[in-house]
Amino acid sequence: MEVDYNIWPANRGYRMPAEWEEHSATWLSWPHSRDTWSGALPAVESVMVSTVEALSESERIRINVLNESHERHVAGLLCGRVESRAIIFHQFPTNDAWCRDHGAIFLTGDGKDSPLMALDFEYNAWGKKYPPYHLDRVISRSMANALSIPLFSPGMVLEGGSVDVNGVGALLTTEQCLLNRNRNPWMDRIEIEIRLKNAFGVKQIIWLGRGIEGDDTDGHIDQLARFVAVDRVVTVIESDRDNPNYLPLRKNREQLNDTRLLDGRALEILSLPMPKVPLYQGRHLPASYTNFYVANDVVLLPVFGCDQDDHAREILRDCFVGRKIVSINCRPILMGLGAVHCLTQQVPFIE
Repeated sequence: MEVDYNIWPANRGYRMPAEWEEHSATWLSWPHSRDTWSGALPAVESVMVSTVEALSESERIRINVLNESHERHVAGLLCGRVESRAIIFHQFPTNDAWCRDHGAIFLTGDGKDSPLMALDFEYNAWGKKYPPYHLDRVISRSMANALSIPLFSPGMVLEGGSVDVNGVGALLTTEQCLLNRNRNPWMDRIEIEIRLKNAFGVKQIIWLGRGIEGDDTDGHIDQLARFVAVDRVVTVIESDRDNPNYLPLRKNREQLNDTRLLDGRALEILSLPMPKVPLYQGRHLPASYTNFYVANDVVLLPVFGCDQDDHAREILRDCFVGRKIVSINCRPILMGLGAVHCLTQQVPFIE
């Protein structure tokens, strides 16, 4: 199929800002699926209240809810903890809560068409693993309509947690996820790179290999490595040689060490420890400190009640001087195989 890339965002002056650039809001889809969290849903909602409370110090929070009754329920949970003027509810029903993956991804532009644009990638619940997902497939359009901004559909399956950008031309992703045949079997690596560059306004794709054990997303980058500055990346490292994560994470670190940005600069690489989280029913849970979220004045750090929490906090404090590191207890969220970054989506600030 012939694709006219002249109409794509990159060729119209759009780019995806880095997460640490200023936001006008953070967007959430409120958790409600008992299939995802079973008996842990009340604990998950409590964590969400703490998340919204921390975010409300410096930006608005937009929240997708199922209906009017669900909005009253969520508003009741937030009452007394968060000022109502900081919250904007949208009665946009979803199948699940992973707004990073099913929600719109926002770009900023030079103003010729609109200063803000939403990307509407196709969504198939990480390779059709968790039906139904019919509501999640259309949520991007509702989010764009709420902001009265243009929507662009790149015509490929992609989740927001599978990519990370530095805001000036580089994008991190993994082969395990984006080259997986359960996403876009009709596309090869070259075609995927072309679409990423034209959709996100980037010039360089940095590929890592495999993700961590227990990650049902097939290796999302937000569980492995994240930009914390234009030429600085944090990545998780496993110290236990007998752990199945040891070799894949070492190989990812080696790939990052060998990477040069297009201007010739090497990346500065910092290592985050892997949290020591017990097996659950004999399986690894995908706990990772790179699943943090950078807001305007705070960084939400997932913590898991283990010794490595303090070390991760120290590393990120040095990365984000001037921002408060807020620990978010992600043990309940982890039962749904995600953490705080998976639940959030930034809306960039525009003049």
